[in-house]
Amino acid sequence: MFILVPPSEGKTAPTDAEPLVHGSLVLPELTAVRVSLMKALSRLSSGSPTRALAALGLSEGQLGELTHNQLVATAPAAPAADVYRGVLYEALDLPGLRTDDPEAYRRAQESLLVFSGLWGVVRPQDRIPYYRCSAGVKLPRIGSVTAVWKKALAGPLADLAGEKLVVDLRSTGYTGMWRPTGSTVTVRVVHERVVGGVLKRSVVSHFNKATKGRLVRALLVAGEEPKTPEEFADALRDLGFRVECGAAGAGALDVVVAEL
Repeated sequence: MFILVPPSEGKTAPTDAEPLVHGSLVLPELTAVRVSLMKALSRLSSGSPTRALAALGLSEGQLGELTHNQLVATAPAAPAADVYRGVLYEALDLPGLRTDDPEAYRRAQESLLVFSGLWGVVRPQDRIPYYRCSAGVKLPRIGSVTAVWKKALAGPLADLAGEKLVVDLRSTGYTGMWRPTGSTVTVRVVHERVVGGVLKRSVVSHFNKATKGRLVRALLVAGEEPKTPEEFADALRDLGFRVECGAAGAGALDVVVAEL
């Protein structure tokens, strides 16, 4: 099983550590693409701040992000598990797994792929620096980051995934980078609550991210290895999640979170 998750905008900047080693990330054949994007991101962030902020979708209050991007090639690097933060990653708590359940963390290293506008994909233990570059960015002389990765990831990721079940938990902005062609299951988290005596359902960002983090952690700790969408749904139910067939059709599941 491979589990695909998005990165997080919130990150922790590594300190007092060696910089990224080219070729050390998963799928080292993507190194040339990664280096090209790093250089383009650094050039953009070293030029006009107004232009760079607009291209990266940042506000004037986020000017410091440009400094991180300028130094991305030489900045300290740390495992992605320690760099990515935010609701999903707080619920998943990879550093806690590494300390308290090394076997579950080993499973995370084998099965979890974090999608990234700058790196393509990384595994939890892959060492990366702090950066700011989402999949929606268009870099000068490079163009759409999503388009670059759609071409670059197609063959290598298909080979890596092979016949394994792919569990796609990515946000919409990252699904265009690679679309699995084999056995795949997608998960939507639905928030259920009673409003004025009427049962309402909606997709709420916080519940979506937190629940996905919890279910990935539960799967890793339990050592579940489903091979089909049906087995995946059964595994989630066994772990205490409320699972229904999703409206998007075959391979789509809804995990329902009821507000107490």
